[in-house]
Amino acid sequence: MATTAEAEYVLRTIEERGIRFVRLWFTDVLGFLKSFTITSQELEGAFAEGMGFDGSSIEGFSRIQESDMIAFPDPATFQIIPWKLEAPVARMFCDVWTPEGVAFDGDPRGVLKRQLARAADLGFTFYVGPELEFFYFKASDDPSFLDHGGYFDETPLDVATDWRKRTVQYLESMGIPVEYVHHEVAPSQHEIDLRYADALTMADNVMAYRLTVKEVAQEFGIYATFMPKPVAGVNGSGMHTHQSLFQGDRNAFFDASDEYHLSVTAKRYIAGLLRHGPEITLLTNQWVNSYKRLVPGYEAPVYVCWARRNRSALVRVPQYKPGKEEATRVEYRSPDPACNPYLAFAAMLAAGLDGIEREYELPPEASNNIYEMTDDERATAGIRSLPEDLVEAIHLAERSDVLREALGDHVHEFLIRNKREEWDAFKAYVSPFELERYLPIL
Repeated sequence: MATTAEAEYVLRTIEERGIRFVRLWFTDVLGFLKSFTITSQELEGAFAEGMGFDGSSIEGFSRIQESDMIAFPDPATFQIIPWKLEAPVARMFCDVWTPEGVAFDGDPRGVLKRQLARAADLGFTFYVGPELEFFYFKASDDPSFLDHGGYFDETPLDVATDWRKRTVQYLESMGIPVEYVHHEVAPSQHEIDLRYADALTMADNVMAYRLTVKEVAQEFGIYATFMPKPVAGVNGSGMHTHQSLFQGDRNAFFDASDEYHLSVTAKRYIAGLLRHGPEITLLTNQWVNSYKRLVPGYEAPVYVCWARRNRSALVRVPQYKPGKEEATRVEYRSPDPACNPYLAFAAMLAAGLDGIEREYELPPEASNNIYEMTDDERATAGIRSLPEDLVEAIHLAERSDVLREALGDHVHEFLIRNKREEWDAFKAYVSPFELERYLPIL
């Protein structure tokens, strides 16, 4: 690869700031951030030829016999890491290639790029704005609440204000703009919302966000977790994902003449999300624990429908405000913050684009509280449910042509195989619930 103007800027900045080490970041298929460090002297060569590494030890990458991988740093993602280190260290996200010089089909960032290229071929740019919730606990082995605050509570109940403030400072110093910061519904639960961005930038930002939240917690001697449902009986953590398609500067979801202010494109996109929602749930909710959150009664969606005001719906269309046409969007409410953002965004986009390309009809808006309807009433209204557990999600994802096409065979097959192993391990585990309930009586 030729050295670009962006790469030249990075090289110059590194020299001016006296940065000696650069961390190269990428993710495995399960969404865990991976990294190796190079010296600043190696960076020019890394831009030109990439840096080789062993992919056989990365989940979902390569088999032992084909383990060599090449990481190409993306100069557009260059930032100086803000947390307390002895000397300044920079980071960049990488695209992963094979030694043959082609994009590696097991790289989640590459999977998302392929879907974004598909959208671009149709004239669209995909924007997302996720709302990531998380918990602060005393330690990773002690899920004790650190406060008893509630939704939007201010001090003294909310002791986490300083922790959130430092997190926002770190994020903004890395060029990640923050929109909202507040206490969430459950005790010790918090939310920091990132400002809308194109999906690739946002997926990178989500990875940096999760690491930053955990780094700050460590600085304060506590533990932060994005586990979807760490405590029974209180709300779990979600990642409601606002999304829209733009054509140039115009929001392709807005239509002034429509009663909902939704264009035909938006309606077909929503119809695609609803049609394929159950089968992409393995990507938006990928852990055994994810399905402890997707139960009635805790604000998480269970039923496949859309609405404007009804927060129990899977897809919500936020109210239109005059003069805010560019803010027209749909909110997909099932994802949780422990997903792989590259694959989750790619799966949602693939579902929506399928609705546009196949011209799906949008079903009627769900106006009642769906949780209060009987099973028969939901069936009559044509309202399906999301998968109840991981194994049901696996079965639906395995048969999904839309998902296989979006992910590619490599990622699709690895994910199904990996998730089956997770389910088998969970199925064989004797839980405290069983011991408490059955040991004294059986």
